[in-house]
Amino acid sequence: MSSKKVSSGFLQCLSLTHCFRIQNPLRGLTKEELFTQVEEFCHKHKMEEKIGLFRKGALVAQNPGNFGELDELADSEKAILYDEIYHKWRQPNALIFTVALCSLAAAVQGWDQTGSNGANLSFPLDFGIAEDDLVHGSRNQCPYLASVFPGCWITDPLNNYLGRRGTIFFCGIFCTISVIGSGCAQNWYQLFICRLLLGIGMGPKASTVPIYAAENTPAAVRGGLVMSWQMWCAFGIFLGSSANLAVMNTGQIAWRLRLGSAFIPAIPMTIGIIFCPESPRWLMKKGRYTEAYSSFCRLRNTELQAARDMFYTDRQLVAEFGVLKASTYRSRVTELFTIPRVRRATMASGVVMIAQQMCGINIIAFYSSTVFVRAGYSDHQALWASWGFGLVNWLFAFPAVWTIDTFGRRNLLLFTFPNMAWTLLAAGLCFLIPTSSPASVPLVALFIFLFAAFYSPGEGPVPYTYSAEVFPLTHREMGMSWAVMVCLGFSAVLSITFPRMVGAMTIVGAFCFYAGLNVIAFVMIFFLVPETKQRTLEELDQVFAIPLRTHANYQLTKFLPYFIRRYVFLGGNKFRLEPLYDFEEVDANIFPSERKGTERTAAINGELGTA
Repeated sequence: MSSKKVSSGFLQCLSLTHCFRIQNPLRGLTKEELFTQVEEFCHKHKMEEKIGLFRKGALVAQNPGNFGELDELADSEKAILYDEIYHKWRQPNALIFTVALCSLAAAVQGWDQTGSNGANLSFPLDFGIAEDDLVHGSRNQCPYLASVFPGCWITDPLNNYLGRRGTIFFCGIFCTISVIGSGCAQNWYQLFICRLLLGIGMGPKASTVPIYAAENTPAAVRGGLVMSWQMWCAFGIFLGSSANLAVMNTGQIAWRLRLGSAFIPAIPMTIGIIFCPESPRWLMKKGRYTEAYSSFCRLRNTELQAARDMFYTDRQLVAEFGVLKASTYRSRVTELFTIPRVRRATMASGVVMIAQQMCGINIIAFYSSTVFVRAGYSDHQALWASWGFGLVNWLFAFPAVWTIDTFGRRNLLLFTFPNMAWTLLAAGLCFLIPTSSPASVPLVALFIFLFAAFYSPGEGPVPYTYSAEVFPLTHREMGMSWAVMVCLGFSAVLSITFPRMVGAMTIVGAFCFYAGLNVIAFVMIFFLVPETKQRTLEELDQVFAIPLRTHANYQLTKFLPYFIRRYVFLGGNKFRLEPLYDFEEVDANIFPSERKGTERTAAINGELGTA
């Protein structure tokens, strides 16, 4: 059977340890074999009336760079496909609304985080709490502790039974009620319980929303759209900082308003998710292909594009489910570390997530008000400085919208980590300047803002984007749960230990310590994190078929000498880098050849206006 032919080729790429050639799963099929698969697909899923459309979609999926030569396509259809390549940001309203909703969910996360930052200045006094540094850090981090367990680990069953949209709705309920309860708490243990309930909503939301966005967006713009999680999380931090400023003169209830105000974005998020399309890949995983096609049609500009993406996804998933069978919750957990392809994704996602905590961003995000007070600011000045940090963090995330899919996820990390290291080191050393000096306060703020400016386009957006795309569909919820658990778990450890670290090492020692961790994180990323830009979610199965040792050896023996010769010794273009991957014709899906043929010119000039 022709379907077996596809499956065996895909299985070979997943199982062989030295398969570096990334192939289109439809490559090598004759037109008759391809059309046979299309007919089997349409009959099996009761879409017989769409056979003609799926034939065209299958031909485009098989020949992504040469669709202009297909006689089966009308000129108007070719023009639409050219438009998809050269005007990739022209997306349907349903996709734009879905990404906006995901952005709102991220803003909820950021606002929740910043409320506690401002509340730290007053609620311990209001409750009459005499606490040590460890207790203070633990109370700040109870939402993240609950996110790690049970929050992240209920993501898989929630997604299994409720779907992506249902899980986000569930999280929205918790994120709304818990913050209102936090603002109304009458003692510290009521506040503690409400913050734990907030964590139960935050964990599955942080795990599900990036997956939901990644599964709905086309490969050419997936990074730029999925990274909206971090960009709008930064926007939420900025809004939370603004709310902290707005209520700073309200007296004893200020901390209550800071914690409770996070319900403002949570309510429209909870209501808005009802109107979004469900993830078509999740529907296909559940065997609901008719609904998946309807969802694809809402998320693509034309039915031809929907049919192409749906058939291509199905051919990959047929083989994927045969290779990566996961029938139980326990097996999916263990297979994160036992199946080589999944284990490599687990390792890479864990590295980028733990690196986000190693860089030290959250010692600023959680304790910026405290840090600026130590630098010599008053409480009001510290709130304004925290607001400036939030603004910089948000504004400098925008460049990543364009660079994450061109410059690449890995390159963004490798560029920004050395810059975060020196700016954090400089900020720490500026605390040695006597507070009587007029240069002390502005220099601390300057280097902290520069640190945020380097963080925002790199380690800010990449981890969630990367982790949402590297796992196969069979393990996507569990893999993302693992990644978010690593991120939030180490975030909790960082926040709990930072007050005591400052007490033992001083603020200078703490900042220098995290500057050193930036260097270590740079080395980890260099050797352990493959590039994933502009690959479909299914093609990444084949990228992660390459052994980790082979990838690390290539970076050390091929890429590093090439980089030094070309960019350090300025060797110019005379040096060529031997590629690790041979993506063959699948690259044409994103970068088709720049042919100036009359057919393409006519299609662009004559048909785009009517397509």
